[in-house]
Amino acid sequence: MKYSSATNYGLHTMAFLYLAPKGESVGVDVLAKVQDLSPTYLSKILTKLVKAGLIESTPGAKGGYRIVKRNGDISFLQVIQAIEGSNQLFHCSLDHDHPHNECCLIEQAMLRAEEQMVKQLEQTFISDIAEQMKASQKAVDLN
Repeated sequence: MKYSSATNYGLHTMAFLYLAPKGESVGVDVLAKVQDLSPTYLSKILTKLVKAGLIESTPGAKGGYRIVKRNGDISFLQVIQAIEGSNQLFHCSLDHDHPHNECCLIEQAMLRAEEQMVKQLEQTFISDIAEQMKASQKAVDLN
């Protein structure tokens, strides 16, 4: 698993979409403006989120994007995997087929750490973060 600026924008976009009134779509231009980035770049991220089934695209003059599931079951991990895929964060450079490298303790430690991180990301939900943003008055007005 890796984290890029696309992950950053994907997670923020999901929180902003969650904060939009239920049933309303938010246009790509509005989402891009809130995050100060190119609508073209954000469209690529939105396409990945649509393909993952996390959001849907709504056609028409008032079209845009909205969250498919609003009941709190979209985790950070789902968003990250939609954007980045599910590759490991750490890749050991040693040849593990060589007898003295077959049990690389560094790789084992990194993989254990990544497992813990994955568990935490599975248990962190977009809805919880969006509600905290709303409660702390840091929510973004998407109008």
